[in-house]
Amino acid sequence: MEYVVPVPLHNQIVEAAYRKRGYAADEAKQGARFCEMAAWHGIKTHNALKALHLDELFGSLNKDNPGCVPGATIIKKPSKFDACQKWNANKKLGQAVAFEAMETCCKLADKYGVGIVSVDQAFHYLWGGGYVMDAAKKGYIAYTNCTAALAEVVPFGGKFPTLGTNPHSWGFPTTEAIGFPIVIDWATSTVAMGRVQQFKREGKTLPPGAAVDANGNETTDPNQVSALVTFGAHKGYGLALINELVGALIGGSLPTIRSRPQEAAKIGRDEKTTPNFFFQVIHPDALNVGHFARGRSQAENLKAVVDDVMGHGNRDTGRCILPGEIEHQAAQRSEQAGGLIFTEAELDEFKEIADEGGVAFDAGALQRVG
Repeated sequence: MEYVVPVPLHNQIVEAAYRKRGYAADEAKQGARFCEMAAWHGIKTHNALKALHLDELFGSLNKDNPGCVPGATIIKKPSKFDACQKWNANKKLGQAVAFEAMETCCKLADKYGVGIVSVDQAFHYLWGGGYVMDAAKKGYIAYTNCTAALAEVVPFGGKFPTLGTNPHSWGFPTTEAIGFPIVIDWATSTVAMGRVQQFKREGKTLPPGAAVDANGNETTDPNQVSALVTFGAHKGYGLALINELVGALIGGSLPTIRSRPQEAAKIGRDEKTTPNFFFQVIHPDALNVGHFARGRSQAENLKAVVDDVMGHGNRDTGRCILPGEIEHQAAQRSEQAGGLIFTEAELDEFKEIADEGGVAFDAGALQRVG
């Protein structure tokens, strides 16, 4: 059974929880905005439950070494490149930083054709697909990657986790052509750790080839997962490594001590334990050579290519879909339901968030769907 949580109530609860933890009003609002966006598009792995749980594990509630500092100020450092900005986030709430960074990239792209923001000293921004989707809906081509909070993925052929789940996220402005932006968003592990937590919560098993236990043996039991493996063997490994290399160029430190200050202390030198972000936005006009076949416009050509990919009987199979289509369908379902859809198991945890922020929440009074 699923239930509908009205958006205003959801955001009130999430904002109150962030405020209770010391975050400023604008940070709490951005945190809630992100959680709403994730839930609206059916992203179970990175909704409010995940966001506030990460803050407990690595963020403001980690009293020994908080990876996120409420009220922190971003330092925007000088750059010799007009289209590129370099930020020290000072462990500010990741969602607030990411929204501002992507909006900055869009403004830079309006002026220079492309905009880049690199972020050091960051805290996890959760679902990268949400930020590129937002930019794509505004007409831009957007990309982001980050180094995940923890190294919990083994490199291809290895046995010890030295890589993050390290997602890549692309968004393309195809709403006019097909009704929604194409969003290509994936963790470089076979599944995200958030999926493991979701399956544990729902009592489900993992797909084969997704994770290993403490002895390095494959497991499908989410309760026995010690580390994850990359998708596509060496190909996923290469993509995961890209994030670590980009992070290293920005200012990131050793993957195996990220969010693990106790491990940093063991090596006896001052190492950073924070993730890094990379954002890039391209204005479509910057790519337009203006020589499309049969006199098509750029938008018409984009639609023609998508139609060709999905044509030739591919769409007719009922199995062939476009990246971002599942999220679009989830958004349509949320629209029809008039709110955010949660399972009963999720509501049990959501009630804890409401109690933390002192907001009254009666799951029994919610509308049911399904």
